Amino acid sequence: MRPLSVGEIMTRKVVTMSPEDDLAKLHDRMTECHIRHVPVVDEHGTLVGLVSHRDLLRRTLVERPGVSSYVEDSILEGMKVGEIMTTGLEVTTPETDLREAARIMLREKYGCLPVVEGDRLIGILTASDFLRVVLYED
Repeated sequence: MRPLSVGEIMTRKVVTMSPEDDLAKLHDRMTECHIRHVPVVDEHGTLVGLVSHRDLLRRTLVERPGVSSYVEDSILEGMKVGEIMTTGLEVTTPETDLREAARIMLREKYGCLPVVEGDRLIGILTASDFLRVVLYED
């Protein structure tokens, strides 16, 4: 069996946000789409950061017991994605050997790796992508 590349299993339809989007929009999209990682791109599709569900929880009062929905909404609407996104990301390319990408994710304890061509986001590699390969392997 030949080695797989990142491009063969990555998720291509990626939900993205702008640094100027508010956190209410981010939270809604993450909830609606059942996702935990959202790449942040500029108007040209250039990857500028990433926000994880953990980032959102850690930096806001979202989903905390005893916090009213009014307070939660006020906080989310008053903050921008760019304020909480992680920058200086490790990325991968579609040509990267899947085992190498897995090593990076395990070593660094990343839940995902953005996939780029140049600096333009073209996909995302997540733990779910690896599980799909294992489940549907022939």
